[in-house]
Amino acid sequence: MRILFYLLSIVIANVVTARFAPLEFGMFIVPMGTLFVGATFIFRDLVQNKYGRAKTYLFILTALVLSALVSFSLGDTLMIVVASALSFVIAETADTEIYTRLKLPMAWRVFYSGIVGGLFDSVVFVIIGLSPIGAGILPWEAVPTAILGQIIVKTVVQMFGALILNQVYVMKEKALV
Repeated sequence: MRILFYLLSIVIANVVTARFAPLEFGMFIVPMGTLFVGATFIFRDLVQNKYGRAKTYLFILTALVLSALVSFSLGDTLMIVVASALSFVIAETADTEIYTRLKLPMAWRVFYSGIVGGLFDSVVFVIIGLSPIGAGILPWEAVPTAILGQIIVKTVVQMFGALILNQVYVMKEKALV
């Protein structure tokens, strides 16, 4: 189930981003799929927790190909697909390696690794995909707030995910005692 949720969250993020207008709050404009991108880091950590780091990289590769195919089939430009793939590889690798090395309870590992993964994902995707370097969807003046908006949303999703995981593990420990 973990693998399925991981792969589905990536597909849903692509579909929602392509089908719905960005969320606007204050000066921030955030693609709707960003809500699901934050969840992908949580699901990836759950996959790694069960299957280990080596197998997780196979699932990341599968997710990368699936994401690129879905993105392209939804009409994204080649530059957006490339930016998405590049940000995905960098972010998922950072998340995997940080999650592996942290010696903390699972909820904190999920939180911290997801924040770093979300940071890389936001910066790389916005600069390579949306700025004048990429598809030119955003002017340079809008790039910082686009990055910051995505980081905020992904961090909030990570926070809620970590809190939920913490509660699940606390309840499991109480049930064992």
